[in-house]
Amino acid sequence: MRRIVTGNQAIALGALRAGVRVVTGYPGTPSTGCITHLLSLDLPGRHVEWSTNEKVAFEIAAGAAWAGQRAMVTMKMSGVNVAFDALISIAYSGTNGGLVIYVADDPGVTAGMAEQDTRGFARMADLPILEPADAAEAYALAQDAFALSEAVGTPVFLRLTTATALAHSSIEVDEPTPPAERDVILEKEIGRYTKAGSAICRVQHARLIERLERAGDWIRERGLNRRALAGDPGGLGILSCGAATAYVTEALDAVGLSGADVSILRVSSSNPFPATEATALLAHCGAVLVLEELEPYVERDLIVLARAVGFSGQIVGKLDGTLPRIGEYSLDVVREGLRVAAGLPSGDQTGEPSSTVLSSAALAASRPITVCAGCPHRGTYLAIEAAIRAAGFAKDEVMVTGDIGCTILGMNPPFDLLWNEVSMGSSLGIAQGYAHAGLTTPVVATIGDSTFFHGGIPGLVNAIQHRVPLTLIVMDNGWTAMTGMQTNPGTDEARQAGGRRVDLEPVVRALGPERVTVVDPYDLATTTSAIAESLTDQDGVGVVIARRECAIQAGRRGVRYGTVTVDPEKCILCMQCLKITGCPALSIRRVESTELGESPEGDSPGRRAIEVDQDLCNGCGLCVSFCPTDALGDSRRESLGGESRQGDPSPGGKGRST
Repeated sequence: MRRIVTGNQAIALGALRAGVRVVTGYPGTPSTGCITHLLSLDLPGRHVEWSTNEKVAFEIAAGAAWAGQRAMVTMKMSGVNVAFDALISIAYSGTNGGLVIYVADDPGVTAGMAEQDTRGFARMADLPILEPADAAEAYALAQDAFALSEAVGTPVFLRLTTATALAHSSIEVDEPTPPAERDVILEKEIGRYTKAGSAICRVQHARLIERLERAGDWIRERGLNRRALAGDPGGLGILSCGAATAYVTEALDAVGLSGADVSILRVSSSNPFPATEATALLAHCGAVLVLEELEPYVERDLIVLARAVGFSGQIVGKLDGTLPRIGEYSLDVVREGLRVAAGLPSGDQTGEPSSTVLSSAALAASRPITVCAGCPHRGTYLAIEAAIRAAGFAKDEVMVTGDIGCTILGMNPPFDLLWNEVSMGSSLGIAQGYAHAGLTTPVVATIGDSTFFHGGIPGLVNAIQHRVPLTLIVMDNGWTAMTGMQTNPGTDEARQAGGRRVDLEPVVRALGPERVTVVDPYDLATTTSAIAESLTDQDGVGVVIARRECAIQAGRRGVRYGTVTVDPEKCILCMQCLKITGCPALSIRRVESTELGESPEGDSPGRRAIEVDQDLCNGCGLCVSFCPTDALGDSRRESLGGESRQGDPSPGGKGRST
């Protein structure tokens, strides 16, 4: 059956076709769509989950593979850093059932984080890695990855990049294969499954290297690295990997070269390096262009091989300065590499140099990323800023560390509040470093609920143990929101199929910080007071849990907290509501004279007022707090007699303020 799918979905469907039994992972763009797709399907006999973090996810998949089942773990490139401690040890031990590690790299850092190349981890762990060029190849290589893993007894990396993970293609898809009925393997073998002694580790390392060599033989026998020699000897050759392969045909046309005259080696596995196929390419060609995004791993291998076989021609790529080590490859980049390798003059066939082509980034308007309308984090940011003032400090005197997820958006206007972002859970460690450095002003660490469960708990334990004077603000919205609303341990039980909620408040209290306060970030006054109190009390660790469900998820269930309206007669267009909150539900409109009780003749073309988009606004009422003329009205605030609203803010229905 032909279907239009993304690369992520192709990986998921390929794994189903291969009979995968267990799939785990942690959400991270651009890999998230794989498990998201699996969770949308009815998959009896299979287990699919979002795990607490990538290390846990990998260990679950590895345990299933040790037990003889086929398993896959998914993550983005940064997640490999988290999983690698376990990954390299399990690589030493090998596997019984097929174990596939699906990783999506992000050349061009579309989703932020480091521009990290997972192929380096595959090489460090001596594991084979398969690199599909498009969705059709992703579907096929996902199945090959399981077969390779079981044939050799080793974990196998499967790597996409943003372009291949998110792009849509029409491909042929077969019906999923039910997981095979396999006996669970219980194998007690200390020499294989532990690292208890140097002799054991050396033996395991030697076996790991031998498995990689056998993986190379398996890949070569099946022709996964496709070589096509063309043209006369001494001509141009191209060695391409992954997403860059998709540009080759179009780039050849762009520079006026015929594919029939250019030899091409399409590499689907860069580790182990396809030395046999590359040797044939070098023997036939006088110049070779190497196309690979990010690091020049294949190019270095080719140069070493060229030296060994006596190749005297030109190798064009990153190491000679022709192609970049950063960013995604585009048609222009590949075309420039072809021009240099083929000895063509600069400029395309129209005579216009490619530098005259404006990039989409140059044409795009500046649009700072902010949180959504009604986002509870907006209240938390505003409260932090107000609390710093209330505690007697200037904004630039108080270090506020950021963390991964929606919470980091407080670094952007109009808040300009957070100073840094490193990795999952690092806000706590960085904050402690500043405290120990002798900073005399308060230190604040911010973190989201999913990130807290993922990597924040050890940092909090450390801060409590050493009585570090800091304030931790956990922004608990009940979802892993930035990557697409995946569940996390703190998500309401009613929205976790078969799972249960882990309330982070008792978890935090059990660790024993000096102070714990739970607040509703829509209640600006109470949240500000709680944070300010913690800032002025520097006796150990204070934790403020700002708890209110993600506005998008609440809105999808029809939740609305009130109605914010504008009285245009009172609005003086000071724009305090807009400037301070930055809420996208607020805008400016022209006011008709009839709305002001005037005759049409008295209409002033320049009369404008704030407008509330009722389709975006969820009635959080934060903007009302900043209107000096009471032009903004909040129905729920009015129904409570002007008092602050508490309600029940928690995703699990158990929130409270203390």
